[in-house]
Amino acid sequence: MAAKSRRPAAESSPVDFDRVRAIVAQELAPLATRIDLEGYYPEGVLHALGAAGAYAAHVTAAAGDGHLWDGVRAIASVAEECGATAFCMWCQDACAWYLAVTPNESLRAQYLAPVASGEQLGGTALSNPMKAFAGIETIRLKGRKVKGGYRVSGQVPFVSNLGRGHVFGAILGTDDGSHVMALLDTDMEGVKAGQRAQFVALDGTRTWAVSLHDCFVPDARVLAAPAEALVPKIRPTFILLQNGLATGLMRDCLAMIARAGRSLGHVNRYLPEQAEPIAEALEKLERETEALCATPLATDRDYIRRVLQSRIDAGDWAIKAAHTAMLHLGARGYVRTARAQRRLREAYFVAILTPAGKHLRKDLAALDG
Repeated sequence: MAAKSRRPAAESSPVDFDRVRAIVAQELAPLATRIDLEGYYPEGVLHALGAAGAYAAHVTAAAGDGHLWDGVRAIASVAEECGATAFCMWCQDACAWYLAVTPNESLRAQYLAPVASGEQLGGTALSNPMKAFAGIETIRLKGRKVKGGYRVSGQVPFVSNLGRGHVFGAILGTDDGSHVMALLDTDMEGVKAGQRAQFVALDGTRTWAVSLHDCFVPDARVLAAPAEALVPKIRPTFILLQNGLATGLMRDCLAMIARAGRSLGHVNRYLPEQAEPIAEALEKLERETEALCATPLATDRDYIRRVLQSRIDAGDWAIKAAHTAMLHLGARGYVRTARAQRRLREAYFVAILTPAGKHLRKDLAALDG
């Protein structure tokens, strides 16, 4: 069942939601268990979603066209069925957003259209830089300026939605203390990428460790120098799109709870965890996310505080929703192929995905300090 918006998409939205729903029902649903248990990467589905405009809505927000909410809705529609595929969508969307807001016009002209259409798949390596800018980690990629670009070395352990010929956004620290954001690809000389770890969920996201050894990154690939000039434009959209992972999952959990009630309602009514608080939280989170999506380039303190809080709420309520669904399903939700236990594992990922709840709370404290 595809996620329903509280209002219809604007007529000018690039997203064909009917087509997205058909892809979810006909192409993705039969693969969901395989994606989860076998780590299958749904590349064909991702290309099809791109052709349906699923990655194109939010890029128009850079020009003030206000379609970021449709991008969140598209992710939610897929997250209702499969968290792994929805997360790959988010990675694709993040990559497209970097290209939408970069001042490098030639790079945007070359890559934005194919990334936004899903013809060119890509990801994002900004987990470590986001943590570094928050004082949680140190920057992992190091570069030195040379003629025509940078020589870069280092390793980032988790970059998702990758494959041969895929692009990804990354930030490197330079020898003069500044940071540079660039669009890299897995086929560049000096880049090695491959799976190094297996996860309890979302193994189908093609999450690889990426190592760079004296890799030449030309100036033509630079998204921003210094990177700090672009990060404030990136961060709210980066975060708000993640809310779609939570809202789609919450909606599916409510559906599971309702289905369980048909045969187990007589005993489930004694559980302290019930659907009503989840439904209320879902409505509130969707309403707040939609409002925040109207001004994705805003940088005022109150706006950023609301964005951070919405993402905290998304992670917290995703876990509560999946926990409640698991208890309502009982033993039938505890088998290896059961939907309920998969959604619980996916919900924890929503909560720990950068920026994780503890990171967001640290940032909130810094705002209020």
